[in-house]
Amino acid sequence: MNRKSLLALALLAGFANAASAQSSVTLFGVIDANLRQIDNNGVKVRQLGTDGLNSSRLGFRGVEDLGGGLKGSFWLEAGLNPDDGGINSSGKFWHRRSTVSLEGGFGEIRLGRDYSPTYTGISDFDAFGDNGVGKFSNLQSRLGGTVNTNSRLDNEVQYFLPKDLGGVYGSLAVAAGEGTVGNKYIGGRVGYAAGPLNVSGSYGTTDANATEDKYKIGSLGLAYNLGVVRLLGSFTQMKFLSREEKLLLIGATAPVGSGLIRASFGRADLSGGTGATRTADADDASLIAVGYVHNLSKRTALYGTYSRIANKGAQNFQVGATTPTLPNGQKSQGIEAGLRHSF
Repeated sequence: MNRKSLLALALLAGFANAASAQSSVTLFGVIDANLRQIDNNGVKVRQLGTDGLNSSRLGFRGVEDLGGGLKGSFWLEAGLNPDDGGINSSGKFWHRRSTVSLEGGFGEIRLGRDYSPTYTGISDFDAFGDNGVGKFSNLQSRLGGTVNTNSRLDNEVQYFLPKDLGGVYGSLAVAAGEGTVGNKYIGGRVGYAAGPLNVSGSYGTTDANATEDKYKIGSLGLAYNLGVVRLLGSFTQMKFLSREEKLLLIGATAPVGSGLIRASFGRADLSGGTGATRTADADDASLIAVGYVHNLSKRTALYGTYSRIANKGAQNFQVGATTPTLPNGQKSQGIEAGLRHSF
């Protein structure tokens, strides 16, 4: 090898080292699979579930130090179906998250597809993290509106407060509808987390029909860690036209050796509508869920969960889908046991 080639290799190595010192890209993911049985009023379905403890996913994230306290970053995350090798995309490959961000002393500006502030304002206080048969969103109604913003937002611009505010955190998000009913959103969240305490409030609106009537959702959440047990609770109110749902969620997690016991109770109180939209005064429901997680390591865990929903009136919330669907006013229950590995 001649001197010019050696010099070129040395220069390339130097540039690569300089780049790697200023930026990084990480491959990450979760594979979660479980044996699950859904029983909807005697109609049973057995399946291999993919989200009992955490949702299965594959992603890439990267950050670059721009100097002067500025950082640029990206995050691409796709949902996976390990049961059949497919992509849980709902028509979107990077269904879970696709964002680019600029972060500095001012906070963070994030653009793309990501969770809404109102979603994290509830899910952060769910003992089951909105996963598996025990998740809180099994009791969440769209009240007859077209709402595509209950979890994630397309076309989102979200601003996050700086991380050094003594425990205070928050964000404000707007999402363009781009002509699609149910996508236009504005909302925010503010909270305080320090030591054993985490408390927050969130509020958001979505244009939920062709005349831009608003689906409104607001929540208050509280968590406190006593050491032997962590208590969680939230109250969420949803409104659309004359219809309303009040959702109360109470939960607890307790560490036991290398394991974690989880329990949750939820009650959905609906009113202001009719049985046709399952929003009449009698169309209420309650949920109980219990589970256990056994950590084999920091990345691998075994888990089991049981959940039961009791519906009233014309309500038909369910822990999982069956064919035929659950009749109005009947019970839905599910049990799952699985394995999760993260990397």
